[in-house]
Amino acid sequence: MSTLAHTMMTARTVDAGLAAPGELDRYPYAETRPSDRVGAPSWDGGDADLGRMGRRAAGSRGRGLHGQLVQQLGQMIVSGDLGADRPLVPEEIGQRFEVSRTVVRESLRVLEAKGLVSARPNVGTRVRPVSDWNLLDPDIIEWRAFGPQRDDQRRELAELRWTIEPLAARLAAGHGREDVQQRLGDMVEIMGHALTQADSITFSRADAEFHSLLIQLAGNRMLEHLSGIVSSALQVSGSPVTGCDRPTDGSLAHHGRIVDALATGDAMAAEAAMRQLLTVHPEVDRVVPAPREH
Repeated sequence: MSTLAHTMMTARTVDAGLAAPGELDRYPYAETRPSDRVGAPSWDGGDADLGRMGRRAAGSRGRGLHGQLVQQLGQMIVSGDLGADRPLVPEEIGQRFEVSRTVVRESLRVLEAKGLVSARPNVGTRVRPVSDWNLLDPDIIEWRAFGPQRDDQRRELAELRWTIEPLAARLAAGHGREDVQQRLGDMVEIMGHALTQADSITFSRADAEFHSLLIQLAGNRMLEHLSGIVSSALQVSGSPVTGCDRPTDGSLAHHGRIVDALATGDAMAAEAAMRQLLTVHPEVDRVVPAPREH
């Protein structure tokens, strides 16, 4: 057993944030309860669209005031509580959420970078239409997945993964990086142990690491740029739309087949195993793109 796999099977340290790819042993192992997520609040006062933010909102632990405000406003925009072209007055936001002007300004800049709001001279800051949003931004993916657009978001993510990951598996078979292949094997080993222990958290963390490493192994920088989409899709909770979302013997077996195909350089087998992995559950049938009729 590798050092990494041993660490993952024994560690139970809870950390407030998620680790980046390659830092699997630092992932938290305590599930976030649905009740911990911050819903769209309502402001006390004349404007019912916005709500007072707690200093340490449960769903934003460790974010700080700036992060909490980004989270709150982002969720409210994506959910539709703050509709398109809605003006956002920094002074009003600061008073309602009891944060400084600097916190408001920095938060709006973050939301502007995500395409959610725009700031123009003599016009002020306004909410932008959905067509302007950066829908590949991990935060927006999460906010959509827990809002009214949850079904569309999960379907779109599944369709995108169906396009990205089989290709990545095929390309990865042509790269003989033994170090990365060893780590992929470690992830399968960790998932297997987690499955026997009914440890869905460790399973899902190892699963996310597996898919991130696989895309890195493909050797395509543009695909690697999209790895955050796959990670976000795997981290979004709720009704599963792929085999990776539940610890099952079938899912584990398909992960193992991918590793075996990579070890032998069989690109077609790696691609086929990935497609099978992404269609383990019957409910995926409705999101897998059907062949076009010519």
